[in-house]
Amino acid sequence: MLVSWNWLHDYVQPEIELEQIVDHLTMSGLNHESTTLEGSDFCIDLEVTSNRPDCLGHLGVAREIAVLTGALLKKPDVDLTSDGQTAVQKLCQVTIEAPELCRRYTARVVRGVKVGPSPEWLVQRLQTIGIESVNNVVDISNYVMLECGQPLHTFDLANVHGQQIIVREPRPDEQILAINHQTYSLQAGMCVIADAHGPVAIGGVMGGAESEISSETKDVLIEAAWFAPGSVRATARKLNLHSDSSFRFERSVDFDGIPWASARCAQLLAELAGGEIVPGMIDIFQPQPPREAIRFRYSQIARNLGIEIPVAFVKSTLQGLGLTIQSEDAESLTCLPPSWRRDLSREIDLVEEVGRIYGYDKVPDNITVPLTSSHKPQQTRVLERVRDVVRAAGFDEAMCPSLLPEVWSQACSPWTDSEPLVSHQPMLGVLERGSQNVGAVNCLRRTLISSLLEAKRINEYRFNPEIDLFEIAHVYLPTGGELPQEPLMLGLVSGRDYAEIKGVVEQVCREIDPATTLEFIDSELQILEQSRSATIRIAGQVVGHLGVVSPGGKKAFGLRQPTTVAEINLTALIDQAVLIRRFKSLSEFPAVSRDFNFILSDDVQWRNLEQTVREHAGPLLESITYRETFRDEQRDGAGKKRVLLSLSLRSHEDTLSGPQVDAVCQAVVAACQKALGAQLVS
Repeated sequence: MLVSWNWLHDYVQPEIELEQIVDHLTMSGLNHESTTLEGSDFCIDLEVTSNRPDCLGHLGVAREIAVLTGALLKKPDVDLTSDGQTAVQKLCQVTIEAPELCRRYTARVVRGVKVGPSPEWLVQRLQTIGIESVNNVVDISNYVMLECGQPLHTFDLANVHGQQIIVREPRPDEQILAINHQTYSLQAGMCVIADAHGPVAIGGVMGGAESEISSETKDVLIEAAWFAPGSVRATARKLNLHSDSSFRFERSVDFDGIPWASARCAQLLAELAGGEIVPGMIDIFQPQPPREAIRFRYSQIARNLGIEIPVAFVKSTLQGLGLTIQSEDAESLTCLPPSWRRDLSREIDLVEEVGRIYGYDKVPDNITVPLTSSHKPQQTRVLERVRDVVRAAGFDEAMCPSLLPEVWSQACSPWTDSEPLVSHQPMLGVLERGSQNVGAVNCLRRTLISSLLEAKRINEYRFNPEIDLFEIAHVYLPTGGELPQEPLMLGLVSGRDYAEIKGVVEQVCREIDPATTLEFIDSELQILEQSRSATIRIAGQVVGHLGVVSPGGKKAFGLRQPTTVAEINLTALIDQAVLIRRFKSLSEFPAVSRDFNFILSDDVQWRNLEQTVREHAGPLLESITYRETFRDEQRDGAGKKRVLLSLSLRSHEDTLSGPQVDAVCQAVVAACQKALGAQLVS
């Protein structure tokens, strides 16, 4: 925000120098960027944060200076009477067809203006802050905007066809020639100011050339309105058309201050352009909900800032900022925020206002503020442990886009068969991989695997093939309703073998719940090799998928190296997480190890053998370890394999005896023979 020092003196005349003023402004939140000499004036560049649109005008900055220095704020007197509205309505009619885009639209008319050069003082003030003079009518509208922060637009009433102003969305294939003499195609969702023939302005952004002020203009229609910030922001971006008006509308303007700005513009047109104000104003608006009063307890100052501030200073500060005190007692006061401060809604907001005006530099360094111990949410604590486990396993965290091309989305969707949700604003446009056109990046991902496979492909392409990545993010599963399910997932991609990644998955799940029992069943995902993949279940619920990417999957994602992937639904596990570890004493008795060499059919998978052993070994089983698989068709026959495994048995009560160990071994062998057709090699 560029501010003229001479201009500020119209509203406030502090007794301290400019250098001290900018220091005060910086310490209170309006950071001083620079001050430059412009003729006989100074141009002050202030950084205004997005929550303070009230300071996007000289009056707002002057109000800050008045509160900071104790000087008197003088606001120009403006006649806001609106009698004789019928006279305005005879000259123009206003209709709002898109109230969600324009909540308030006012129109005044000034007749008999003489368009010409602006007076020297007005030209100098505009030039000080980098705005070139056009003519007195346009300069006045710019002046009022820079004075109070409310953008205005002036139409040549003679070129408003049908004497109608219609606020609406664009018609199909509608265009407008703007005052910068460029033509823009209008799209749905934009706000259009139209007359009986078509668009005459883009609401909140820029006016049209057909109705702009010219040397032939006699009657001026003044527009002052409230346009939806989101719509103005989207319109300016789509059209790549940004203006001082759109900058302010994007941050929201003072809804209740619109009539003042309109009357101020009409008053200046009458004084500086020889016009006659038509009595009254057309004002169409949606009533706004009343602001809620805020109770401010004086004790909250010491609680939050650590210092005591006099009550008299608190009251004068709040009143100087525009708040109205409705009631008060010895411990607190209740006040109503002004319409131009939409950022004030809570008690802590008022504490901050008092603190910044008082001066944070006055708070001693050794002041302590009472603190209350916080408790991290369950999800945060679970994710911290998951990240610790995965990072300890050698994985690096990736952050991939939530959108991906349809071909990748269709190649892998383990959680749903529903079609992916499609964004109307494709990310990155159309993605090309070499000479191959992959398509628009517009599908919300239904799995993390696709994104991680692309990340691995990029690393392979850049000669970094040994890459292990993980990502924790939401996926979007369509439900047929308005909103999708958004479970939180852990995705893994690695060049390691199946067994290693399976171990990482097991460790992650057991870190969340040490007593969890994982069940690995056959996977039906086409992107994974059937012999080296699994669907993971806990208590009968599918919580994950794991496997080696098949040759077809590698081709679909452009991979060269062997790749293993996994995905775990963390949302399904977080609520059951056991985060408080319980002590379990170690057994003081020795373990007993036994080896088993089973002859099995080739189609028997390790997980089936492991599950059978665990179910029948009983409470003495401490661990089961896979050793080796080998085949010998001459000794065992075709379609057979030998699997060597070891069991570790231990008791917490006494040393195991031979009969106890033999009983466990016999139970394991019998169960494997019955369930899997296993034959023990002696």
